[in-house]
Amino acid sequence: MWRDLAPVGRNTTTNGYRRYAWTDADADCRTWFKEQAQNRGLTYEVDRNGNQWAWLGDPTAGDAVVTGSHLDSVPDGGAFDGPLGVVSSFAALDGLRARGARPTRPLAIVNFGDEEGARFGLACVGSRLTSGQLSVAQAHELRDADGVSLPRAMERAGYDPDAIGPDPERLARIGAFVELHIEQGRALADTDDPVGVASAIWPHGRWRFDFHGEANHAGTTRIEDRRDPMLTYANTVLAARKKAKLAGALATFGKVSVEPNGVNAIASLVRGWLDSRAADEETLAAVVGEIERAAVERGQRDGVDVRVTRESFTPVVEFAHDLRDQLSGLLGGVPILPTGAGHDAGILSASVPTAMLFVRNPTGVSHSPAETAGEDDCLAGVAALAEVLEGLACH
Repeated sequence: MWRDLAPVGRNTTTNGYRRYAWTDADADCRTWFKEQAQNRGLTYEVDRNGNQWAWLGDPTAGDAVVTGSHLDSVPDGGAFDGPLGVVSSFAALDGLRARGARPTRPLAIVNFGDEEGARFGLACVGSRLTSGQLSVAQAHELRDADGVSLPRAMERAGYDPDAIGPDPERLARIGAFVELHIEQGRALADTDDPVGVASAIWPHGRWRFDFHGEANHAGTTRIEDRRDPMLTYANTVLAARKKAKLAGALATFGKVSVEPNGVNAIASLVRGWLDSRAADEETLAAVVGEIERAAVERGQRDGVDVRVTRESFTPVVEFAHDLRDQLSGLLGGVPILPTGAGHDAGILSASVPTAMLFVRNPTGVSHSPAETAGEDDCLAGVAALAEVLEGLACH
């Protein structure tokens, strides 16, 4: 499975993946998922929000044990973030069948759509729509860099955009959701444990900073006459690093656009996107507030108008303690650790009991072509997931 999926959406220049929602690469990933389901005789379906499901047992029976993750990527992302969870889910099911395990609850594998938000700027669109955390009106307003709306992109890919929306009946079928994921950090790297269990996800969000200045000639405009938004933006990037470090939080400007974007022109507008995360919501709010104040103060000095818009926010997620402890017990007391990365499991946690397994990442690198995990650790993750699924669904 890993070998078949590996070439899909890979950029031969960077060696990273560009599997964006509702593109050709995404369609190839979705075809792969459907084929894996059909090859195993599983009941395959696509829900109203484009998420893919593969069922062993009656999908309508209720109290199902669901596993899976996503197949899309960030720009030039790594091979493991998302796909490891989906591939491991099929492999774990194969393992259960090979040893004759007999589920007493329905089992399902899911591929949630547009988890990374690389195309439309909002993460976990498929699970947010399903859980009602993203309204239909908000979804219709989402647009990519070319101005293509989410509904139009879905329609072009052969899906019905008029069907999207909350899906409480589907969520009511789920008794537990367990997502396996590569660890996006190094908590397990220096231990003897290839697998860990998640305790919580830090609160996190995305904010758009618009720096409005004045376009002018780079060669004729005196320094003292300039209203250069690039200066304000650059100072804000440095301020974000400083404020986050002092608070023990994280703050990253990882995306920027410039108008008119000419080498010999002073910019009229610089737009930067801030990703910030912290151990608690109070700290996160304080850090973002300080970054905004630093931007406004510098903007006043530079003659630049600063406007900040919060585009998304996910509060702290405490995974269901009883399910978390059950997983740790089934796996012999593996480490329990928090994460700063968002996941579909975090979105679903408000609606159904959820848990996560992490597979050791020797470098801690993620969202990069350098992201990796050892084959033995990946196989240990499959074995752990199979143990968990058997413990939840077969007894």
